Amino acid sequence: MTGDMYQQLAQAVIDGEPEAAEALAKEAIAQGLDPLACITEGLTKGIQEGGRLFASGEYFLPDLIIGADAMKAALDILEPLLVGDQERDVAGRVVLGTVEGDLHEIGKTLVGTMLVANGFQVTDIGVDKKPEEFIEAIKENGADIVGASALLTTTMLQQKRLIEALEEAGLREKVKVMVGGAPVTEDYAKEIGADGYAEDAISAVDMAFRLIDAPA
Repeated sequence: MTGDMYQQLAQAVIDGEPEAAEALAKEAIAQGLDPLACITEGLTKGIQEGGRLFASGEYFLPDLIIGADAMKAALDILEPLLVGDQERDVAGRVVLGTVEGDLHEIGKTLVGTMLVANGFQVTDIGVDKKPEEFIEAIKENGADIVGASALLTTTMLQQKRLIEALEEAGLREKVKVMVGGAPVTEDYAKEIGADGYAEDAISAVDMAFRLIDAPA
C-alpha cells in the first residue's frame, strides 16, 4: 500500500497533474506516511523520470513544466512537515535568479525544481534582479553555486556584470557561477568567466553536480 502511494505520487508528476499530486500528498499524510519518503520515493522519482523522457525526446518542454508544477504542488504540502533530522541531505546550496532587465521565469523555475529533485537546496530570488540582490542572497544562504538566467541578447550582458560584482565583493572564489538562457552559449560563458553553462534544466543538474565536486 505504501509503495503504491509513492508510485501514484510519481505518476502524478510524470503525467503533469498538480491537483492530483496535491490531493495524493494530503492523502499520504492522512495515512500517516513519512513525508520525506513521499518526496524521495515518489515525487523525486517522478520528476527524474520526466527528465529522462525529456532527454530521450519522448517529452517536450511543456511536459516537463507541468511535471514541475505537479511536484511543487505536492512539495508545498509535504515540505512544511519535515522536521529536524528528517530534512533531506543537501547536495549543495544554489541561488537562482533572472538578471536585471529580464522578466523571463519559466526556464529558471524549471531548473530550480530539477535541482530540488536532485537534493539541492535552492533559493529562487525571482526575475529582474540586480547583481547586489544576487550577492545578498549568496551571503544569506551560504550558496555554493549561483545560477543566472538571461533570455534576451540585451540582458545576457548582465551575467558578466554579476561576475564582476562578485569579484568586487570578494566572493568570486567562494561561489561557482552557472549561466544559461536562450541566447547564452558555452563559448559566451567561458568568455565572461563563468564556471559552467547549462542549455536546459537537465544539463543544469549535471553541471551543478560537477561544480560542487570541482575544487574551489
